[in-house]
Amino acid sequence: MVKRQVMFTFPEKLIKEPIIYNLGRQFSIVTNIRRADVSEDKGWVVLELEGAEADIERGIAWVTSRGVRVDPIIGDIVEG
Repeated sequence: MVKRQVMFTFPEKLIKEPIIYNLGRQFSIVTNIRRADVSEDKGWVVLELEGAEADIERGIAWVTSRGVRVDPIIGDIVEG
């Protein structure tokens, strides 16, 4: 099991889609929301992903294919 922190940036058309929920269910990834800012027309979420490295890679590829921008996070966004 590995942990990875990423930032998802959602376009307006995906704000109401359960992408994070589906990511966890379809790829056996534990998602922990560390920070978020979501409005009607945009949104971003900083997530900690925990699971098998291959599952995380496949999950991130799936999220990207849906139209979500995924950026890596270095360091702990909450604790500094």
